[in-house]
Amino acid sequence: MTKQSKSKAIAHHICLTLQSAGHEAYWAGGCVRDQHLGIPPKDYDIATSALPEQVEALFSRTLAIGKSFGVIAVIEDQIQTDVATFRAEAPYSDGRHPDAVTFCAAAEDAKRRDFTINALFYDPITERLIDYVDGKVDLEAGLIRAIGNPLERFQEDHLRLLRAVRFSHVLGFKIEPTTLQALKTEAATIHAISVERIERELTRTLTESLQPGDALHTLQQVGLLPVILPEVTRLIGVEQPPDYHPEGDVYTHTRMMLNLIKDVADDAGFTKQELAYATLLHDIAKPDTYALHPDPKTGGKRIRFLEHEVKGAVLADTILKRLKIPNHQRQRIIDVIANHMRPFQATQMRASSLRRMMGAPTFPLLLELHRLDGLGSRGLLPSYTFLHKAYHTYTNEPILPEPWITGRDLIALGMPDGPALGRLLSDAYDRQLEETEPDREALLDWIKKHQK
Repeated sequence: MTKQSKSKAIAHHICLTLQSAGHEAYWAGGCVRDQHLGIPPKDYDIATSALPEQVEALFSRTLAIGKSFGVIAVIEDQIQTDVATFRAEAPYSDGRHPDAVTFCAAAEDAKRRDFTINALFYDPITERLIDYVDGKVDLEAGLIRAIGNPLERFQEDHLRLLRAVRFSHVLGFKIEPTTLQALKTEAATIHAISVERIERELTRTLTESLQPGDALHTLQQVGLLPVILPEVTRLIGVEQPPDYHPEGDVYTHTRMMLNLIKDVADDAGFTKQELAYATLLHDIAKPDTYALHPDPKTGGKRIRFLEHEVKGAVLADTILKRLKIPNHQRQRIIDVIANHMRPFQATQMRASSLRRMMGAPTFPLLLELHRLDGLGSRGLLPSYTFLHKAYHTYTNEPILPEPWITGRDLIALGMPDGPALGRLLSDAYDRQLEETEPDREALLDWIKKHQK
């Protein structure tokens, strides 16, 4: 049994247990939405008339993860299922949390939720859909519609602003006009939300959307992007040399690349999150490095972005720190951004330089970013094709083997420790990688001659 099917069976059993004890109990929210759309739910939430203490009494393993809000987690077979008592909420004075919670009937619980498509209930015992807000109509029409007054829904919890965009692009739905207008009106209030909550929504939007580049543009159009990522907004209108970038400005190029991101395999050597942020930020310093330089071919001027990758890595680091991306992922992303121009020179590289680049832990991520970079401009992939083939020739041997010569070997030959020793070690390893010397003994002979 898969984890998905196990989660479903456990959620069915929890509802049956609650109903058998005389309580209402339904699947609620996203799992109902996804099931109706034919999307396998990732997990299941349950809404019930049972009070938290009653839920705790019915199940042997529970966690009071949000008891003051009526939420108890039921643990069965190492799977956690959240069970929430039907509740109504008082005003949200901080734009995040309700000032108070009171328990209520199912209909009132549905009406305090964010969007109609997320307010459906489903009784798995009778296989009945329960709809108090016309959510089924909006599901079938492909609409994201706030429940009740959209301004009030967004003012209650500002994170709903980002959630509206995410649901729209993950599901391929349109945002209903009144809800869209309220979204634009309230967009600036997103700054009141914690960075951690913003990052989670932004990351999900970039990694789960059908077309992440289109989702990015919606964030720009409604006014959210200028607040959460003003550096990306600056890419709009930054022209590029048309012979290299016929697609248009830097912003258009970035959007095109994001739209080309596909699912990432578990053994790819990088995560979809790393690829999404590397793509989003790889040209982030182009507005700061834009300059017109003499063009010897035409006698006129041409656009150049000298060292944009180096300066871009610094700026990307600042942005990713602000978003509180974990350090390990952040370092991998900025390393790839700093080096993303190198693959274009792959066919002219010395063998040692090529192998050093391909042997880096971040190379799979760099190679995929390079592929998207080519497809998102002229659509030409000669350097990617060359690199892909070269990389996969090393299936039976390491790209970067253990060095034949170490610092101890050089010191044993009488060399003092210091920068000169390090340079000679590097040169020796290059000769090993380039197969200039057939073995360790020949390389040692070269070193002895080189010292003289």
